[in-house]
Amino acid sequence: MSKQRGGRNGPTDRRSFLTAAGATAAAFGLAGCIAGGSGVGSGGSTETPVEDGMDTEGNGGDTTTTSSGTDLEDSMTIFHAGSLAPPFSEAEPMFEEEYGVDVTREAQGSVASTQKITQQGRSADVLGTSDFRLVRDRVLPEFGDWYAIFTTNSMSIQYREDSPGADEISAGNWWEILARDGITIGHSDPAVDPGGYRAVMTQQLGAEEFEGERLYDDATYRQLRENSVVPTGTETNLEAQLESGELDYVFYYQSISASSGLPYVDLQPEVDLSRATSAYAEHYAKAEVETGSGTFTGAPIAYGITAPSVAESPAAGAKWVEYFATDPGRSVLEELGLVPVDPIVVPAGSEDAVPENVMSVASAQETLGPLEL
Repeated sequence: MSKQRGGRNGPTDRRSFLTAAGATAAAFGLAGCIAGGSGVGSGGSTETPVEDGMDTEGNGGDTTTTSSGTDLEDSMTIFHAGSLAPPFSEAEPMFEEEYGVDVTREAQGSVASTQKITQQGRSADVLGTSDFRLVRDRVLPEFGDWYAIFTTNSMSIQYREDSPGADEISAGNWWEILARDGITIGHSDPAVDPGGYRAVMTQQLGAEEFEGERLYDDATYRQLRENSVVPTGTETNLEAQLESGELDYVFYYQSISASSGLPYVDLQPEVDLSRATSAYAEHYAKAEVETGSGTFTGAPIAYGITAPSVAESPAAGAKWVEYFATDPGRSVLEELGLVPVDPIVVPAGSEDAVPENVMSVASAQETLGPLEL
């Protein structure tokens, strides 16, 4: 059973991030909006991690009529963030059985997943990213017409029972442990995965003042960066590299840490990117990470999902989005440590482009708390 240290900000507490969209203004304290820049098979297991540049055949063909009378294509392809692999994997067989659609998924970093569509010319019926700004800024308008924000997360630190300093680490001293000589900290590649650039942001924010205090000084931040590495492989390999001893600690999403079976530390809200208030968003925006794929600015974590305009099975794609906007999908998200947006939120400016079945379970907004849509 996993051991949690200093759990200040678990899934229940993070529910304050997102409440019913009808009460958005009151819940989020809209004291001005901050626009974060982003620069940004069938039957069995069908998740297919692939490297950039690989290609697969598109799906299409026959349609299936659901009990509601909706005609769906018989197969669909989903590109998605690695941190969405657990809920999407859990939902896949239930979705396939209910709607008669064979689902093929490819899990990779959200930047890389987006680039499959925008740079490699590939088709997907659903794109799910851990940073909605990638869809807003890189997919629309050329490769899509709309998107929805459907869930959120926070940053945490995973480790092993025998990691150096494991018997000492807590929410109140994690930076002291991780800054020690000989410690190896891992995170995914910031150029291809928001989990990577958010790991760097978390470290940056600890050295920035919030309400007159900061967790540590600049020298500690520099040592954290000195101890940090981007290991080989994709974001989905971090846990295996931690377990093997290649890494001592890993910065990763709380949903992954909470369901991994490994011990973990929940971080302070001033560094974990979980709070969607104007004060926290302004603080998060102090963090900035330059990568080969763009410059990314800190903001509260919010996941985006869309059925791109290049979809070959658009009705199936829209049905998948609807699924995660209703009880079956929301239950899966909650069980696996994410906090669903209820109802999901779509930008008011693209409301007319949203499929009717998605719009029926969504709320159109200009902003979501401090996030500009």
